[in-house]
Amino acid sequence: MRFALFAMILLAFSYSTQAQDLPKIIIDTEGSVHPWSSLEVNNNPENFQFAIVTDRTGGHRPGVFPTAIEKLNLLQPEFVMSVGDLIEGYTTDVEQIDREWEEFNGFIDMLSVPFFYVPGNHDYINEVMAEEWKKRYGKDYYHFVYQDVLFLCLNSEERMRGAGRGYIDTPQLEYIEQVLAENPNVKWTMVFLHQPLWDQDDPGEWPAVEAALKDRPHTVFAGHRHRYVKYEQNNGKYFVLATTGGGSSLRGTRFGEFDHVVWVTMTDDGPIIANLLLEGIWDEDIHTEEMMNFSRPLMRQSALKVEPIWVEGGEAPETMTVRLVNHSDVPMAYDLEFESNGDIQVAESEWKDTLPPNQTLVREVGVQVANGMTWVEPIEVEATVTYLPDNQPALEIEQTLYLRPEPKLAIEEKKVKVDGNLKEWRNPRFNSEHAVVEADPFSHDGPEDASFTWDVAYDEEFIYIGAKFMDDQLEVTDGAAPWNQDGAGLLFDARPMNMSAYNNGDNGFRDYAPLLISPAEEPGNEPSVYYRDRLPEGTQIVCQRTEDGFAIEAAIPVSYVNQMQGGEWETLRVNVIQRDHDDDGTHQSQLMWQPDWRYESRTVGTGMFYRR
Repeated sequence: MRFALFAMILLAFSYSTQAQDLPKIIIDTEGSVHPWSSLEVNNNPENFQFAIVTDRTGGHRPGVFPTAIEKLNLLQPEFVMSVGDLIEGYTTDVEQIDREWEEFNGFIDMLSVPFFYVPGNHDYINEVMAEEWKKRYGKDYYHFVYQDVLFLCLNSEERMRGAGRGYIDTPQLEYIEQVLAENPNVKWTMVFLHQPLWDQDDPGEWPAVEAALKDRPHTVFAGHRHRYVKYEQNNGKYFVLATTGGGSSLRGTRFGEFDHVVWVTMTDDGPIIANLLLEGIWDEDIHTEEMMNFSRPLMRQSALKVEPIWVEGGEAPETMTVRLVNHSDVPMAYDLEFESNGDIQVAESEWKDTLPPNQTLVREVGVQVANGMTWVEPIEVEATVTYLPDNQPALEIEQTLYLRPEPKLAIEEKKVKVDGNLKEWRNPRFNSEHAVVEADPFSHDGPEDASFTWDVAYDEEFIYIGAKFMDDQLEVTDGAAPWNQDGAGLLFDARPMNMSAYNNGDNGFRDYAPLLISPAEEPGNEPSVYYRDRLPEGTQIVCQRTEDGFAIEAAIPVSYVNQMQGGEWETLRVNVIQRDHDDDGTHQSQLMWQPDWRYESRTVGTGMFYRR
């Protein structure tokens, strides 16, 4: 009995000693709020493993992030890091910010291990959101040490310049240099930030940060671009992570587009990195810079282009032009399917072959349009193209184009004074009668609920749009993001027709000008214009509240259109969108004059105008 009691005391002492020797996070805990959920790490002393989640927002897809949290609880990492874009943000409405953080923190409350917050541009884009961050989490950049590894959590958003324009300011650089000086002999340094500043123009003091990291073992993780790429530079590995629920085309590992969490096992030789997709596990070479360099041109230059079926004088053509282009240095197999419908009959149903490298194939395909109608169900042209390189696996890309007869629209020439009263637009030619409506069954009650009329004109200096939006319940908040309130989108694609006809909604402000506008909360105040400073120089916008909604007049300089077309402009593609938020946003709908360019169901060439 005495021996058994001694053994029990010895075992208890052994457990107590082990508990005292367990590794702990060393971090400054000064202050009442902090950017971490807890410091009680899930630490098995024989292992050192942590996880990373990436962008949840920027067009978030509900359900993905909480699913990732559930899987992390199954995997039981010691803690979880982040790289920002945790809420949708982009608002100054404190109540909206509260709701979004409460929702997100509800997910974190389900996580059984500590979670470390890092700000992204959606979390930290204006002074109000920055203050709300500091109120909840205290610091916007900080560090900690765990198991002789230094973790640097940085703020690439401190100048709040938005997407593609992250920045490290001098005080943050000084903090980083001080932390590195105080931890010269750690076995590894891990850096976390939102925007990949090593691949951006004007990133502030980021080059100095890289210089400070160069001579020590280090790894850098960022997000923001929603596409995974691994870089090897500056004597380290730099990762741009994909998504954990953020907007993505999800075209798969060969394009770096997938939902994942990153699993990091820290060893004496450095980190071992595994990408855990919801459907499987991949190593760190899931998408390398070499793979990106091969696939990027193929993504940007679609292999299939079908010219719009233009209707002139009420008569539709009897053929449509199909163009296949192999932009690569390897053979390209193709398989095309043409799907007829009751309004449009296509003479061929399928053709397939292989196109040699850097070759173009142009064919005329017979079509028959019932009575030359323009408002008909579009036909589908589906293509599967497969690039066949010798030294890499085959790369398959699927593409679907939607076509219907499109009238050739003219832009009338006239002078317009941009003042918001629409006196020059007494008989607008276009309206929302055939608009594409995106809403649940209870959110749009017809033209009385929301509708619009509009027209377009030009003179030697400007392209003009005048639009009147009817809205029976106008709900706006100064400073809120345009997608969170009533408002409108005027989209101008000034590129040549052979490019603008295939706009997929990517690269706003670079390939096309999105004017996203909401009327002011109080009459007489300035309207809310999304990224006004990134619109073409000289753009004019006036938005006035009216008795039954609001009116917009806008002008884009002809010089911008000429620049985009490389000479005297000939065409311009336009779309008009109305967003309607009723009953405090519980009922939301979107009316689109033409199908939304961002959606796969977009129709080739809709809204194309010709200069008279």
